[in-house]
Amino acid sequence: MSTPNGWRALLNAELAPRFALLCLGIWLNAADTLVTVTIMPSVAREVGGYQYFGWSVAAFLLGSILAGACAGKLSIRLGLRNATALAGALYTVGCALGALAPEFLTFVAGRLVQGLGAGAIVSLCYVAISALFPERLWPRVYGAVAGVWGAATLLGPLCGGLFAEAGFWRGAFWLFAVQGVVFIAAVLAMVPAAPKAPDGGRIPGRQLALLTLGVSLIAAAGVTPGRLAAGLCAAFGVLALAALLLVNGRSHDRLLPRAAGDLATATGLGLMVIFFCEAATVGFSVYGPVFVQALHGASPLVSGYVIGGIAAGWTACSFAVAGLKPRHEGLAIRLGASIIVAGVAWGAVEMVRGGLLGVVLSMVLLGGGFGICWAFLAKRVIGGAPADEQALASAAVPTTQLIGGATGAAAAGALANALGFAHGVTPTGGAAHGFWLFAAFVPLAGVGLLAAWRLGR
Repeated sequence: MSTPNGWRALLNAELAPRFALLCLGIWLNAADTLVTVTIMPSVAREVGGYQYFGWSVAAFLLGSILAGACAGKLSIRLGLRNATALAGALYTVGCALGALAPEFLTFVAGRLVQGLGAGAIVSLCYVAISALFPERLWPRVYGAVAGVWGAATLLGPLCGGLFAEAGFWRGAFWLFAVQGVVFIAAVLAMVPAAPKAPDGGRIPGRQLALLTLGVSLIAAAGVTPGRLAAGLCAAFGVLALAALLLVNGRSHDRLLPRAAGDLATATGLGLMVIFFCEAATVGFSVYGPVFVQALHGASPLVSGYVIGGIAAGWTACSFAVAGLKPRHEGLAIRLGASIIVAGVAWGAVEMVRGGLLGVVLSMVLLGGGFGICWAFLAKRVIGGAPADEQALASAAVPTTQLIGGATGAAAAGALANALGFAHGVTPTGGAAHGFWLFAAFVPLAGVGLLAAWRLGR
């Protein structure tokens, strides 16, 4: 016999369509990464642009950050229904741009627009949970959201791999564009209109501008002729990211908690771990599939699942440590960060000089490190913030992860071009120089480990 709080209550005639709408919105974002990394080698072979390879991931993540920072305020000003429909429209347009792209820069522009839509959709879906479902069912809804992310780990590489192996990678973007249209129609039909508010608060525009400038300069370093000019681009990009922390700490409209740059606080240390570990590992998602295909002879489908091992390891280990006692949380943070460093180093070796099984195991290990420490990192970031900033600290955890991913993807693209991969990855070139494309990020993971060691005290 079911209780009013059970799954049957969530799947009744009134709530089931809303539940399906929510799952579709989360799916549009959750599946994107693994679908896209699976088809990226096929995209580059058809429209060129290996020199901009890292830009496709950096642009999507940057768009997600910008939209996520603005989505809540946009929903207050336009109403939840209109804001969510607008986000769906941006996502659909971005998918269409990607599907129609005649060359890679148009594809990157599509990824930016798609990221804007996807980031806003996810943020607004979380807002919609409290608006569309009774509070007694929220735990069930959040559990279902986690299930959608898990399903994307299995279905994302399958979707991308099937389209890539059929020689029709554009079909993957058309498929998601159609889903975007369905999402828009469902939002307009099911989400109640909400009155507009005259003021939704100020958006942290200066921080977002510095973030965009920093990531763009780091990415531009890979396509700027001349070592001096490229080095200056990278240096100024890093300075722009440092300026973001300085401006954020002095602003009333913050993107991150005021203590984000203060390494004497748990909040600052935790965000530092998240940023550096994500920046150090995202290169495997960007370039891993093309190396697995070029050096290990794998199909697009197999290469997608190989990199999907990161998500699988993360999920499995997060469940394994869920019941850990509070006195062991510091140990979990240190252990997880140590495993991340080991995973990056081992992955660099296996990706270029090892076998396919070794690559899979290293990716699972890498994801497992995140799974072991992630929940406890988030807990200390939030718990270390003042009471009036804990909501902002909570949002800063995924935001910092996205910032780290965008920065790392841009840096990986720049390094790949410097190593000679601007026109593709060949078995000979990959074997000669590929190791350093991944191993060069071990020091970044090491910085994350140092911060984790201090945080774990």
